[in-house]
Amino acid sequence: MTNTGLYEKLSLAMKSCSYIEKTGENTFHGYSYVTSSDVLERVNDALTGVGLITTVTPTLLDLREVQTAKGNIDKHATISVTISIIDIETGESVQISGIGSGQDSGDKAIMKAETAAIKYAYMLSFCIATGDDPEADNTTDLNTQTTPSPKVSTVRSKAKTSQTIVSDDLHCTDCGCTISSKVSSFSKQRYHMPLCMNCQKNHQSVA
Repeated sequence: MTNTGLYEKLSLAMKSCSYIEKTGENTFHGYSYVTSSDVLERVNDALTGVGLITTVTPTLLDLREVQTAKGNIDKHATISVTISIIDIETGESVQISGIGSGQDSGDKAIMKAETAAIKYAYMLSFCIATGDDPEADNTTDLNTQTTPSPKVSTVRSKAKTSQTIVSDDLHCTDCGCTISSKVSSFSKQRYHMPLCMNCQKNHQSVA
């Protein structure tokens, strides 16, 4: 490696850690992820294998208390890191950076943020693939899609129309159109079901 420059060594290191498999599993939310330990181990092996070492300088950007959904108080930290990658043969160096956040009920928020910042600094700077595609986020698509109008199911007999199954009192039982709360209240008092004005007339004729 004596005739190999810093950037040639970085190129070799990037090739040896271009893909890292997801071994972490979040059972609560049901997804897999690349662990920080896997990233740090793979990158460290790749760098030291070509004669490169690193130093990390963290900077605390923010530290605050936040309330969880259960009403508990956690600490939330945001850290930026600057990583210097140094060629032990020539003394040449290059810097990469990253930002990470961490939350913890104890004293580990800052440590979690530092670990996340280092992990993503390496993943972005070394173009490490994990199989993720941000545009293929089915969970987000499902959460943001428009809710369809309530379906109306009607059961009729020869004598008269029976009660229709609807999802709320602001939709007509017969035709499914949206009605006001006043119309719904009047209709339920008189016909025992929410009906629009037109369908109330039909029920009057049937009666």
